[in-house]
Amino acid sequence: MIFNIKYTFLCVFLICLSFISNAQSQYAKKLVDTLSAPTFWGRGYAKNGMDKAARFISNEMKQIGLQPLSESYLQNFNVATNIFEKKLSLKIDGKKLKPGKDYIIKANSPSLKGKFKLIQNEADNFSDVNNQLIIKKTNKLVWSPSGTLDSTVFIYLKDTTQNQLGKAVINISQEFNPSFTANNVCGYVPGTLHPDSFLVLTAHFDHLGGLGKDVYFPGANDNASGTALLLDIAKYYAKHPQKYSLVFIAFAAEEIGLKGSNYFVQNPLINLNKIKFLLNLDLMGNGEDGITIVNAAAHKDQYNQLVEWNNTKGRFKEIKFRENAPNSDHYPFTQVNVPAFFIYTLGGNQAYHDIYDIPATLPLNYFSDLEAMIKDFFQSF
Repeated sequence: MIFNIKYTFLCVFLICLSFISNAQSQYAKKLVDTLSAPTFWGRGYAKNGMDKAARFISNEMKQIGLQPLSESYLQNFNVATNIFEKKLSLKIDGKKLKPGKDYIIKANSPSLKGKFKLIQNEADNFSDVNNQLIIKKTNKLVWSPSGTLDSTVFIYLKDTTQNQLGKAVINISQEFNPSFTANNVCGYVPGTLHPDSFLVLTAHFDHLGGLGKDVYFPGANDNASGTALLLDIAKYYAKHPQKYSLVFIAFAAEEIGLKGSNYFVQNPLINLNKIKFLLNLDLMGNGEDGITIVNAAAHKDQYNQLVEWNNTKGRFKEIKFRENAPNSDHYPFTQVNVPAFFIYTLGGNQAYHDIYDIPATLPLNYFSDLEAMIKDFFQSF
């Protein structure tokens, strides 16, 4: 009878544990779906998408129990940006083309309307006689926002069987904003023994926004996935405070040149010298081929520890070593001697900076391993 009671208790415990784990993963999955939805319009500068996303994340931090890092969860700053949210159309030789799928406008392009006869300059390069319009064929369409404005419209056209281009009919409307207000979102869990020392977890929440009235970039992997993992881990630590304060920062304006993280470093809300370590999360949705640690050379002991744990626990196929690079929000911190790693996953869907980075093709099947690794890492301090 005693055995049966113990067995029953164990079964109930395991079921509850499974339910809790599933609930956490469902929370992260819901966040990715939500942040990638049209409501936030690519979390960029068009249709107020970035601001809507910042306020959504701020509310999530409040709901899960984080304290704001200052008077508000929001740290606002200004950034110059070129915005395409109005009329946008392009016809090449009578065929109407779709932005994102058939072509991409270079983000620093001005407004332009008219009919243009195209001249072939090189094998895959065409322009009008006055160089108001340049069209270049390419195999892959990728896009990034811009904080500058050029005098020429530059269009990348997805390569087709059509070799010669004759006429273009174009109508592009853009608006250059030299002082767009963006917001980092910052919360924390006070440490129980050393509240003035910090372990920091960061991820940028912004993406590319949209092109015109009908096309946006969902940004599921880049970086709704990192934002979701950050909030999922924050939810755990809000209920399980550690001896050091745990800081969670969702950066804005990463895609336009690490503007949010640079602003935070220049206007810190915590003592940067008191950061024991910072982990930055970007592109967290895959992992079939392992993960990469950027800035591993600067902190070999910590990198080797992660590899050793992985060899023991078998979480990832491989943990790759990479030198530091200015490719995500860890970088401004490393420039003021804050110890930091940037982690990204490998394999899976290769959609990047295009309209195909959607939740449906993102497995998120290494979220629990990533979360466990991060907890192990923070626990080692």
